[in-house]
Amino acid sequence: MNQGSDSSDQPTGQDPLVLLKTLQLLWTKQELRKQLKEEIRRGFAGLEDPLAALLAMLENSSDWKGKGHSLGYYITTELQLWIKEHPAVPQSGIQLKKLQARVLRILSQCPANLLDPLISIYQLHTADRNYLLEHVSHLYLKGNYKEAAILSIKLQLQPDQDVEKMCIPLLLQDKANVVEDYVGEYPELQRKLLQILDSWCDPGVNIRDVTRPYQGLSRYKPEKFNHRTLSKLVFRLLDRFHVDPALCPNVVNQRHLRTLNYLFYKRFVEKTMTEENWADHVQSTVGDRRCLQGHLVQLLLRHCEGRAAARWARRWGLPTDLLPPGLPEEPPELHTQERVEEATKADNYEDSKKKDYYQLPIPRENIHFLQTWEETLQCWEKVLQPGQVVGVDMEWKPSFGMVGKPRVALLQMAVKDEVFLLDLPRLLEQAEEEEEKEKLPRFIQRLYSDAAITKLGYGMSGDLSSLAATCSALKDAEKQLHGVVDLLTVDKQLQKGCSEWRKDGRKVDGLSPEHSHEERGVRQQEKGLSLLVQHVLGKPLDKTEQLSNWEKRPLREEQILYAASDAYCLLEIYERLCKDPESFGLSSDLMDSLVGKRSIKPRAKKQLNKQEALSPSGQQCQGSQMETPRGPAPVSPREFSVVCDNMLQGLGRYLRCLGVDVRMLDNEDDHRKAAEIARQEGRVILTSGLPYQTLQSQVGEGRCFSVNCSEKAKEQALQVLKHFNVQVSLSDIFSRCQVCNCDKYLKVSRERMRQLVEGSRQALQEHSAACPGSQMCDVTAGDTAQPGCSVQGEQPEGREQRGADAVLGGGTVLQVGAIPPGVLDRTELTDFYCCSCCGKVFWEGSHFGRVVSQFQDVLVASGDAQSIYELS
Repeated sequence: MNQGSDSSDQPTGQDPLVLLKTLQLLWTKQELRKQLKEEIRRGFAGLEDPLAALLAMLENSSDWKGKGHSLGYYITTELQLWIKEHPAVPQSGIQLKKLQARVLRILSQCPANLLDPLISIYQLHTADRNYLLEHVSHLYLKGNYKEAAILSIKLQLQPDQDVEKMCIPLLLQDKANVVEDYVGEYPELQRKLLQILDSWCDPGVNIRDVTRPYQGLSRYKPEKFNHRTLSKLVFRLLDRFHVDPALCPNVVNQRHLRTLNYLFYKRFVEKTMTEENWADHVQSTVGDRRCLQGHLVQLLLRHCEGRAAARWARRWGLPTDLLPPGLPEEPPELHTQERVEEATKADNYEDSKKKDYYQLPIPRENIHFLQTWEETLQCWEKVLQPGQVVGVDMEWKPSFGMVGKPRVALLQMAVKDEVFLLDLPRLLEQAEEEEEKEKLPRFIQRLYSDAAITKLGYGMSGDLSSLAATCSALKDAEKQLHGVVDLLTVDKQLQKGCSEWRKDGRKVDGLSPEHSHEERGVRQQEKGLSLLVQHVLGKPLDKTEQLSNWEKRPLREEQILYAASDAYCLLEIYERLCKDPESFGLSSDLMDSLVGKRSIKPRAKKQLNKQEALSPSGQQCQGSQMETPRGPAPVSPREFSVVCDNMLQGLGRYLRCLGVDVRMLDNEDDHRKAAEIARQEGRVILTSGLPYQTLQSQVGEGRCFSVNCSEKAKEQALQVLKHFNVQVSLSDIFSRCQVCNCDKYLKVSRERMRQLVEGSRQALQEHSAACPGSQMCDVTAGDTAQPGCSVQGEQPEGREQRGADAVLGGGTVLQVGAIPPGVLDRTELTDFYCCSCCGKVFWEGSHFGRVVSQFQDVLVASGDAQSIYELS
């Protein structure tokens, strides 16, 4: 019925609470949602004052105070649309002020999704500014700091407020994301906030003095408020708001101090950095900053013998007054002797490298260092051949955590038997001098967009991001990729799918992704591309030159060989995997994606990774990408794997409940463990607050997601599912064990389960006297099944000394004793499902319905048979 209906068609009476009861009844029935919309609009037309009526409904119900799409939210947004169609409805003058006063009381309690509609409906931007500031101040004084800040943001009150006063409580409550939004649109407030935070990072400032007035604060997290976390926040804000780091001298100085400590660790503890690289980075880090020079002297004295420390101090021109008195001069002959010893060690190391590390299989003359456009023509002639396979890598000067994206200093391209090293800064400079800025970017763009050329890389999204920062003409290169095989994606499939690695067609027992290699100093684990090279080709990469100053010219011979190896090894890995995928435990669908056919699983992985192992033709995958520009393609929970930071365990439990492969950090785990797990197992990191920036920098782009820490776990789960386009069907719910994350179940009939329970109880009673063995279900790996499959191996065939519980053939103890009394007597239960990993027992119950109702907005239709479980 339309809005022009006569009064006889309106709901009886004009009482908004009567209308509310009618709407509440319709809201509970999914099939009546269409009728609900019609009833709302019909009700508005029959109300004398729709704006006052909405407030009356909100004031007399509470469902809208929760997160998500409530009835209150639905009514409010429908009214907002209805008002646009009836512009004469809005109030003005004294009546509007009264309504604004009422709605302000509601705003202090409502969720974020209701703020904008209510502010718009009641025209709060036109309200008296002093009155709004007074209301926000009242919220603040009541301790509702987050609510006060969010309302200030929505009403744009920040210029009239004290940024320090508003932000300190939020930082103490680990609400840095709200602080960022608070200053986000006001450059002056951004600078003021950064100067305040930097002043707290002065070594002479005691953070406790800053926090002392707030020690009674609810949800106060003092461990989140220290010099280090503040420093990370400052750098994140500097980067986000593009502010000159010179504004924050204290945090910049602290970062340089940590860089010095790191460089000395790499040189003297790990012994994985050459003297030349180390000296170059130390000198550029310290410069003429006196405080850093003093710290450098202390590090020299700690790690070097006195004479050597004096030599380095004088070589770098450090002020003599910083050196300890009486520090002896180093005799020239002793220095010469040390240089000879260093050279001998280097020679020995070079010999060991040939034995322990991957070696380039091509002669040195086939590595070409290109610095002019004329020289690059030979490169493009060979690289841009249809059917060519090209290994691509990039190098840049380490930033050691400073602001800004790194700029590519060297672009490596490897083809069969040759490697080309492009001096990108020099080539771009030359192109600018010749006023042909687009010449080089045009060729690079052509390479990446040509589907007839297969491009190999490892973590290509990060490389392309740095390439775009180096040359703005390439900022859209990632959107136009064709024919790309990102071996990082393949590596994650390898790590996830194989517990035992093979090489040369033979099984290698005990070799795991954590296999480490004995370096020259402390024992270091291989990781990243080096680990993949070790798995596939037998020896890791030598990463000694990784932290070189790649902008310094001329490049040393060691740098040239390292850069060439990084690109050429991609060709050899690709060739080996394509020839013998079974030896590495690769599934056929993954290898099909590498040799020209589309694969569903890697396609789904790409959407999570913002990278893709595309087929060399690339056309079909790219076409799909162009057809769905609004977001990633759908992925099922079974193909989506995450690691949850330890403050998000509630989120982890919700996602696991929906079938997502979830690992959760323990409370005592460091946040950085999430990055380690993500790299090793190909998982997406879910985190929140300050750890996000640190973790994001340790994994590929798109592999770390920050959820809203102010939301409840259910809302966080919805946020994650929608962001990654995870399509949950009914068959996914409880498809994983809620305790251990396993997705394999043993199906046991009710009668068999009754026998196991009775046997367990009887054994428990006799245990103290005779200590009898337990019953045992002899189940092999093939007998495990997803819920709904037929059961095998139900008859006990042996006993183990495992106490009073039934034991699976693999040693898993079934926790039958945890089944509550009466469950086995429920006639509607025909089967139980036992986790094959931890032994938890599940059965059909009410949990399923509750989960369905909570996540109905993201559920997709599925014809699969459903299994409904309740945890024992």
